[in-house]
Order: sequence, then C-alpha cells, then structure tokens
Amino acid sequence: MTASHVPLNLHPDRLFPSEPTQRAIARRLHAEIAALPIVSPHGHTDPAWFADDAPFPDATELLLVPDHYLFRMLYSQGVDLDTLGIPRIDGSRADVDPRAAWRTFAEHIHLFRGTPSALWLDHVFHDVFGLRVRLAADTADLYFDAITEALQTPSFRPRALFERFGIEVIATTESPLDPLVHHAAIRDSGWSGRVVTAYRPDPVIDPEHEQFPDALQRFADITGEDVHDWNGYLRAHRQRRTFFAGHGATSTDHGHPSCATADLADTQARRLFETVVAGRATPTEAELFRAQMLTEMAKMSLDDGLVMQIHPGCFRNHNRALFDRYGRDKGADMPLQTEYVQALKPLLDRVGNAPDFTLILFTLDESTYARELAPLAGHWPCLRLGPAWWFHDAPEGMWRFREQTLASGGFYNTVGFNDDTRAFLSIPARHDVARRVDCAFLAKLVAEHRLDEDDAREVAVDLAYRLPKRAYRL
Repeated sequence: MTASHVPLNLHPDRLFPSEPTQRAIARRLHAEIAALPIVSPHGHTDPAWFADDAPFPDATELLLVPDHYLFRMLYSQGVDLDTLGIPRIDGSRADVDPRAAWRTFAEHIHLFRGTPSALWLDHVFHDVFGLRVRLAADTADLYFDAITEALQTPSFRPRALFERFGIEVIATTESPLDPLVHHAAIRDSGWSGRVVTAYRPDPVIDPEHEQFPDALQRFADITGEDVHDWNGYLRAHRQRRTFFAGHGATSTDHGHPSCATADLADTQARRLFETVVAGRATPTEAELFRAQMLTEMAKMSLDDGLVMQIHPGCFRNHNRALFDRYGRDKGADMPLQTEYVQALKPLLDRVGNAPDFTLILFTLDESTYARELAPLAGHWPCLRLGPAWWFHDAPEGMWRFREQTLASGGFYNTVGFNDDTRAFLSIPARHDVARRVDCAFLAKLVAEHRLDEDDAREVAVDLAYRLPKRAYRL
C-alpha cells in the first residue's frame, strides 16, 4: 500500500490509559474540559500576525520555518537548514522554492514517529486542515497545495484561527527594546481578541549576550535614562516595565543559564555594574550580575505587580557554526543540570514572603522535580511550578512532572499548562495533549481510590483553565 493510501486518523482515546476502568474515567473527565477556552500565558508567536491579519503565505512558511522542534531533528539527520529555507543571521535566505523545502520535510517525516511533534502535526493536519491521508514523500504536493490554498481564505487568517481555536488570551514575549507597535495596533483595531506582551529583558541584563553592548545603548535611547549609571539603569527598567504593562503585560520572563540569585549591598551592586558596562566582567562576575538582576526584577514586581517567570538551565547556541550562520533559536540549545534550593535563597530571603509576589519556576532538569522544586513550591507562598517545558513537553514528560511534584507540591502550587511555542497552529494540539495526559493521570488516582471523581473533575478544570489565569493574573 502506497503512503498516499495510508489514512490519517486521530483516535478518540489517544493518550488515555489502556486499562478499561481508567480509560472510562479519563474519557469522562476529558469530556468536561475538552472545549474549555485556551489560556496561553507564555509563548513566542508573532504579534504582527494578529495586528496585520494578513494571510500566511504557504505551508512551509507557517509550519516549518518557525518551528525549531522540526528542523533540529532534520538537522540531526544531515538536512541542511538552507534546503528548508531557514533565514540566516544576516536576513538572507537560500533561493529555495517553498514547495521544494516542504518536499524535503515530507521525505523525512518518518524521523518524527513517536515524538510529540508527530502528535501536534497530525492534530494540525487533521483538525485544522481536514486532511485524511498521512504526510509522506508522495503526498507532499497534495499537502502543500491543500494547506497553501486554505491559507488564502478568510477563515484561515490569523484572527479567524485565533477565534476558531477558542483562545481566550495569548501572551507573546518581547525585549525591552521592542516598541510594541503591533500590540498597540491590536489594541486600537477594535478586534476582541486578547493578545498581551511579556517583558523579557535578557539582552540588557546578560553581559554575555551577544547584543548586550548595542542593546544597552538602545535602552538608553528609548528611555532617555543614563543606563550606564546604576540608578539610571534601574529607572530604565521600571519605565519599560510600566510601558509593557500598559500594553497588557502581566508577567516578566528571564532565560538565564542558571537560577542563581544574589542580594548585594547597593555599593557592591554599583561596583559590579560599573565593571559590567565597562566590558570587563569575567564569567563569574557576569553570573553574579545576572543573579543580582533577578532579585532587582523581583523587587520591581512588588511595586508593579508583574508575575515573574524564570526559564533557566539551557546552554544556548551549542553549535557555534550554526549560530554564526543562522543566529539564535535554531534547535541547538541543550538542557543543563540546574540547582534551585541554594540558588534562590537570596531572592526568597528578600521577597519570598511578600503576599503579592509570584515567581513561576521552570526547569529542563527533571531530576529537580521531587528533590527541589516541589518542596520549594510546597512551602514558599510566592512560588509556583511551571509545567513540563521544552524538551519535556511530551506525554511522558508531562506524566513525570505530575508524578514527581504531586506529593510535595500538590496540584495547586502549579500553574496548569502553557504551550510556550512559536508554532501558532500547534497551540490547540499542545493543549489537547496536556489535557488528555492530565485526565489520564487523574483517572489513575480515581481508580486507585486516592481521589473522588468529582474532585478529579474540578482539578481537571483548574489545570486546564483556572490555574493559568490565576497564576498569571489574567
């Protein structure tokens, strides 16, 4: 049988337990939450999509080019990113026909068997585009034509898809240097869709960021503050945070290599800052400065109410040659071992008992779930645990997260689910996977008589909808 005759079906019991009693419970729980609105409180979709509401150009540009989950796997098997039409760091691109790039992707689709990317893609192909045969080399053109043709119709414009997906609110992530013109355009357009921003200050906080010297100067130009002076630098952050809050931001986000925090005396912090802006910081001093700035950001959150997120523990741009050619976020980031108990203590000693402060912790180091993160969140009132993230946002990773955090942290010291994606069309698929896994997990507790089904139903709704809204103050 040729690939063109292999049907594409989404089994209604996918990700549910195979054991009949638990499967029946999971079905009932999922029926209660499947149609709940999507709350997407942290992600990386492009706000220009919703501001301009222009048609997406083609299947390759929408589904392949923004998704580093896809081309990191392809690259691992020897597929050159130029053949996929991935933009280079200088803004140029190889002269590749989008159809040819899509064919290359389709020829390698077997690489994704059993991966979460396959779950998400099949959901998109089946539910969003109505395709009923599997993607393969000999169906590549059928897919490209069907998807690209659909994208030119009004019902596949970004705003129409936003509404079709049942998205109640979505947060994008921007640098302090972003003028937020797209968010302003969305706000002024009269459209009812809620798209908010989040404050991600890494380029002006991390002395080892490749953009840091230029970013600092632009920070000064935008704010009118002397950002080479410690007090002026802090005022500039406060100013931009207020600006972001005015464009809907309810959170900040920090992607540091570690979760180290510090609480230096003002004279020490000032001297350290002078070393940083002079370009003389050693790696140890750069780490100390990032640590101090996490505490400074936490103190600012006490004033402006922005929820704080830390996404630590990633060695970014591990492939230097790839980074030099294509830049950041090209699939070469790697998880690192990360410590939290000692690292967070200076920040927590300073602000951890403040009643209006919320700090959401993520990790790429699963070994910390039961040992550090759940006990921390199970004690400190300010701490909440973000969901299984990035390399672990697979069904198995989501299950491990629940299994290892429940005893010490419970369900209510977590923030439910967020999709953290650039791939817009995968958002309902990712939420569907998370909801199904949570229902399967809850079904096991019910079947073991550890949880009443009525309570499980309420937990399912909380995890899917109420907790992310509450945690992110949405």
